[in-house]
Amino acid sequence: MTAPTAATTDAAATAPTTDTTGTTSTTGTTGTTGTTGTTGIEVLHYSAFTSRPDGGNPAGVVLDAAALVDGKGTDAADAAMTAVAARVGYSETAFITERDEAARRYRLRYFSPLAEVAFCGHATIATAVALAERDGPGELVFDTASGEIRVETTADGDGPPRATLTSVPTRSRPADPGTEIGPTLAALRWSADDLDPALPPHVAYAGNDHLVLAAATRERLADLDYDYDALEAVMRRRGWTTVHLVWCETPGGLANGPADGPAQGFVFHARDPFPVGGVVEDPATGAAAAAFGGYLRVLGLVDGPTRVRIRQGEDMGRPSDLLLDVTPGDPRVRVSGQAVPIPSTL
Repeated sequence: MTAPTAATTDAAATAPTTDTTGTTSTTGTTGTTGTTGTTGIEVLHYSAFTSRPDGGNPAGVVLDAAALVDGKGTDAADAAMTAVAARVGYSETAFITERDEAARRYRLRYFSPLAEVAFCGHATIATAVALAERDGPGELVFDTASGEIRVETTADGDGPPRATLTSVPTRSRPADPGTEIGPTLAALRWSADDLDPALPPHVAYAGNDHLVLAAATRERLADLDYDYDALEAVMRRRGWTTVHLVWCETPGGLANGPADGPAQGFVFHARDPFPVGGVVEDPATGAAAAAFGGYLRVLGLVDGPTRVRIRQGEDMGRPSDLLLDVTPGDPRVRVSGQAVPIPSTL
């Protein structure tokens, strides 16, 4: 694929470390205590939707961003958080900018290395787990640019904590063949024959918009070699955060419905190009997963409470596991996953 510039290299593959002077290296990532740059901001490093630090999607987590926003205008605060996210180098870094500790309610903002993102699922999971490890499990409320996000955190036996977010109400609409599907297929170097006719292209929303394209085969999904600049241009014109590429693994496909009800349900594999965030590909995309759950509901493919499992990041060497719970009568989707600190030795 056409690679991004050095400033936007895939952060999941090479995660930079910010030292105390604010410079970066590519030898590994910081551990549970994070690092402090010239701003005096501590950044925690977690990998979400995995129980292994070398899997999932890395996220920066700033539990106290007051020094970046207090007494600053909007533009200056935004620039400061973007700069921190760029130094961290992950697809997103989450910043808690306001808090009510007694109510466990927080204002949460997300920044890619290039710009603010309205909502980010994996950074939400990472932040919730970081708070649960600090304060204990329970319910959290995040006020985001997309709306209120409630997250339930629980202890998961001897493993890392698990967090379950409830999305904002989802929606989904058919994608336009001329302005959306055609240019995207051209940028992906796919043809219409590469698509699964059982899952029509849609633009799905769960806090931000994602184009959903279903591959007809696992081989088509695995062979991702896209034109970075062309896809970025299409996505910016349409206002999409990622392109959510999926393949249905469920035996017999969707025609047979969920295998054994909500305990198993559908199994999908997914890949998410994210050039608008300066990242070639996201190894786990909670916001797109929530939007995809809403897409399945709109298509009438769930007729009762249904558990959907999404495997993502496998083709990048960072396997991720996202669990969705979708109910026909509820436009909100629950997305669950674990998160673990990334040690400095990785």
